[in-house]
Order: sequence, then C-alpha cells, then structure tokens
Amino acid sequence: MRRQFVRLHRWFGVLTALFLFVAGLTGAIIAWDHELDAALNPSFFNARTAGPTQSALELARHVEAADPRLQVTYLPLAIEPGHTLQMIVQPRIDPATQQPYALDFDQLAVNPVTGDIQGRRLWGAVSLSRLNLLPFIYKLHYTLQLPFTGGIDIGTWLMGIVGIIWLFDSVIALWLSFPSFKAWRKSFAFRLKRGGYAMTFDLHRSGGVWIWGLLMIVALTSISMNLAAPVVRPIVSKLSTLTPDPLNNPEILRAPQPGDQVLSRERIVELAEQAGRAQNLRVPPGGLYYVPFIHAYGVGFYSPGNDHGDMGLGNPWMYWDSATGKLLGKSIPGTGSAGDVFMQVQFPLHSGRILGLGGRILVSALGIAVAVLSATGLLIWLKKMNARRRSAQNANVARDAGRSAARP
Repeated sequence: MRRQFVRLHRWFGVLTALFLFVAGLTGAIIAWDHELDAALNPSFFNARTAGPTQSALELARHVEAADPRLQVTYLPLAIEPGHTLQMIVQPRIDPATQQPYALDFDQLAVNPVTGDIQGRRLWGAVSLSRLNLLPFIYKLHYTLQLPFTGGIDIGTWLMGIVGIIWLFDSVIALWLSFPSFKAWRKSFAFRLKRGGYAMTFDLHRSGGVWIWGLLMIVALTSISMNLAAPVVRPIVSKLSTLTPDPLNNPEILRAPQPGDQVLSRERIVELAEQAGRAQNLRVPPGGLYYVPFIHAYGVGFYSPGNDHGDMGLGNPWMYWDSATGKLLGKSIPGTGSAGDVFMQVQFPLHSGRILGLGGRILVSALGIAVAVLSATGLLIWLKKMNARRRSAQNANVARDAGRSAARP
C-alpha cells in the first residue's frame, strides 16, 4: 500500500508542481496588490489636483458623456482622500455595426476634482509594464492567463482541478511523512547543517508537515474560489441548505427584454441605503456594479478603499433587478445557513483577510512556502529519477560484462 501511495504522491506532485509554484509566488505578491500597485503607479492612484471633489455619481455621468462609446459598470461610491476614482467600464453597442465598440481599456482612473481621466488600462492584460504588472499577476494567479474557449474559462477550471489534486495529495503526503510511530520526531526535523539532498528532503517533508493544516485550507479554498458553481455549491447543498446565488440563478435572473429601461444609479443607491438601514448595516453603500447581460445591479457595503474586506467575513452585498428595482437577493456575512457561512468564508480565508493584516502576512509567507515545497519536490523527483537511470545503466553494463565473460 505504501508503495502505491508513494507513486501517487510522486505523480500528483509532478503534475501540479509548476502550477503550484506559480500560484504560490503570485499569491504571495497579490496579498499586497493594492499597496504594490499604488507604489508602482502613483499617477494612476493619486489625484493630481487638490480641492473639493465631485460625487462619484457625477463623475460617472461626466465620463459617459465625454465618451459615448463606453458605460461605467463598476463604480466606487466614495472617494479616498487624495486618490483617484477608479471605475470599470465596458463598450456600448455601436448602432452602425451592432457590435461593441472597440476599446483597448476597461479601467479608468479619474481625477475626482476635475473629472479628467488620469490613466487607462486593460485590467489583467498580458503585460509586464508597471501600469499592468499587478493586474497581470493577479489574473495569472487564478487563470494562468489562459483564455475563454468555447464559453469555458479554461484557466479557472484548470486551477480548480489542480486544487482538487493538491487537496488529495496533501492527505497522502501527511500519511507518507510518518512511516513509523517511533520515528515521528524525524518528520518535524530539519537537517539544515547537512545541506544538499538531506536539507532539500527535509524542507519538503518536514516543511509540509509543519504547515499541513494551512495548506489544506488554501487548497480547499482555491477549489471553492475557482469551482464554486459547478462543484462546491452542489456538494455543500447536500449537507446544508444554500441561499440561491443571485448572480447565477436562472429562476431569479432574466435576460433583458425589448423596451426595458435601466434604473438610474441614483435610484439604486437610494434603494440600497434603505435596505442597508433595514439590515442595520454599519457602513453605507460603498460600490455599485452593473451587469448588463443579466439586467442586474449589485451594491456592496463598505468604507472607502475596503472593497476586498480587510477583516472578518467580508462585505455585505445586495442585488436588484435593474429595470424593476426588485430585490433579487443578498449576502450578509455571518447570516444564513451553515452552508451560506461556509461559502462566505472562502475568500477571506484564502486571502488571509479574515485575520486582517496578520492574516495577509501569513498568506504571503504561505505562498512562498508553497513555491518552496513545489520546487523541492521536483528536485527530489529529479534526483531519484537520475538515480534509477544510473542504476539501470549500471545493471545493463554488468549484464553485458557478464555475457562477454561467458563467451568462449
């Protein structure tokens, strides 16, 4: 049995090592994506003009009026002092061609005082320029920058499958790390002074044992983040009732109908403020998201700059039909069934933000550790493969020598 598990661990490790190496290093970086992005691109984050700022809703109207080719789809509703207002846009339909206008950007940095656009970029574009570096790394982390193919997000599915293999492999690795009850201390030891292969082996085995629980959490949450709708939610729903996801529920959503009017952002913000008071939320609406193809608005409740949720289970979100103003659903952290809370906790756990700054530091260190475990695993595999190859060559040489000696 042990021999079979060793083989499984070996090949699971070889299959996933490169993916986990990339995911570990990029995860360590994007734990600080906002801070690093701002440091690299001050002109994109810092407003050039001081003075009284316009409201976010006014700035969105100004941007759309200045360039009729686009519409604002994500809008922070409050402006951090001294910062630009960063909004997400998408192209409108060109009446002449009935195709979306060609835009080479989807994110704008707007001066909140003058309404001027200080910067444009295509978020997640394959580019190592300073302006695009952090979004590129962020997208690389969970999609490997692989494109949609046939309506399928290949990269997201692939990294989710890697997470499943990693989860099973972690269980196998723990079992293999304790071959004998009497020698259990060896599985926690590091022979750093010996260096060479002994140190590499201990970094891989003992390093994995010390942080095994954290690795399991990251593996599980990576599956939940990438394969929530097709895999995780159906499994969780067998164990606990789940509140329907407002953005993925055909019974709630509807396609836009001819003649449908879209409620103004101002009206949706009014509805959100009323709903927030009814839910006794401590923070006002902080961001508004419009999804044209499902005819819905989403509103997040958070303070300026806290769109990721820097502590606890994240931010509340509510969703409205963009034509009727009907409340489609809500996700209030810490409320709902056990299954709902389980789904809510996945991103805060994966990002470390559930523990605030300390959690982000821990996740960043853990990302580096995952990269080290992947690299040391490959080195061990290569060394053993070379040893087997040399052994086979020596056996062949000995056999040929024996045959030659036996000849008359």
